[in-house]
Amino acid sequence: MLKAVIIDSNAVARGLLNTVLTEGGYNVAAMTHTSPLGLALVVKHAPHFVCVALEQVEDGNRIVEQLREQAPKTLIFLVSGALNADVIQQSLARGVHGFIVKPFKADAVLKTIRNTVIAVIKKNQTHKENP
Repeated sequence: MLKAVIIDSNAVARGLLNTVLTEGGYNVAAMTHTSPLGLALVVKHAPHFVCVALEQVEDGNRIVEQLREQAPKTLIFLVSGALNADVIQQSLARGVHGFIVKPFKADAVLKTIRNTVIAVIKKNQTHKENP
């Protein structure tokens, strides 16, 4: 079972995403409303992926970069209701692996995570076979 951490300042959004992930078969190890605590929880729980709300990225925190440094194998999903081409491009350049759109649609969230995990595994296998 893949383990997750959720970082979102909106309690309702955290709860909804927790429900979607838990009912989808994922283990939500921890949730928080702040980037510093989120980073500490990622270090403590070593999740397979972390869901970070866009406002956590835009509030001046270096959460994505810090996650890349502290937990380089952890997949990062950006959670937002306001995704556009610029946000997506900048986020991918910073190290984000995928995007979860608010309002949540359970099947879309689970499909996004599953497809991203599969793509990363395939990419890693290709790199191992062709060093």
